[in-house]
Amino acid sequence: MRIDSIGVWMRQLGIALVCLAMPSPVLGEAIPQEQEIHATYKVGVASIDLGTFKMTATVGPEAYALKAKGEFSILGGLLYRAKGETRSNGTRVNATSKPQRFDFSYSDNKKKQQLQIVFDNGTVRTVTRTPKKRPDKKAVPLSDDQLRNVLDPMTAAFLSVQATAPAGDLAVCDGTLRVFDGKRLFELTFSPKRTEQLGARAPEGVSAAAVCTIRYRPIGGHRRESPTVAFLQKSKDIEAWLVAVPGTEIFIPYKVVLPTAWGNGTVTLTKLKAAPAAARRAGVR
Repeated sequence: MRIDSIGVWMRQLGIALVCLAMPSPVLGEAIPQEQEIHATYKVGVASIDLGTFKMTATVGPEAYALKAKGEFSILGGLLYRAKGETRSNGTRVNATSKPQRFDFSYSDNKKKQQLQIVFDNGTVRTVTRTPKKRPDKKAVPLSDDQLRNVLDPMTAAFLSVQATAPAGDLAVCDGTLRVFDGKRLFELTFSPKRTEQLGARAPEGVSAAAVCTIRYRPIGGHRRESPTVAFLQKSKDIEAWLVAVPGTEIFIPYKVVLPTAWGNGTVTLTKLKAAPAAARRAGVR
């Protein structure tokens, strides 16, 4: 892998992380009590271990809050090093998540950047970037109407599925997500592929995954000649593996597979804990 190709792949990975979950027609009941979920993921491409990120979700009947922190490197940071933090919060209505605010900060060997998106019931109101960038005149334009009823990347990845379907049921692989990442608006369409029995490789309480095929469709904010966008749009081999969080009706990603020129990029769940938030505050494990 060439050094100047790493940043391109990391941007592809950022989009792939959104391709981990989707809205399901098999909706469960509203969450009766606040749940707290802790998940750790390993990130890699081909045989190269790039690092990990940890996610915490607090989800209640009327609101949710998500936060994640990741660190990535190659050769102990001698070749490449990056870290990022993400936060998202919003409301819950009839088992549906509506973002209110999304914050993202990222730094690598060359640059630092921050992004904030403010929503009003799922409609984008403001986008703030630091450092500021001039509008890209070559980008496909976006209208205000197109930015209604969209999800931020964090909410899309971790809170788009609440279902009564059993583990591995492919009913959760049928739907389309509309996601805005602060610059680009795109849709992710999911279809059933297969069921995977996970066995001992999965965290305790996780037995089977529903494997979904993902198709990417850019809407606006991107450059038509972008090689990353072209790759994602043409790919038929992007997979999302969805698993139910034990003791809840919430589905989160177990794994995502993104083919690249250097081998498959993967994001894989390695640790998972969940319990009612009140029990964790009381010190019950």
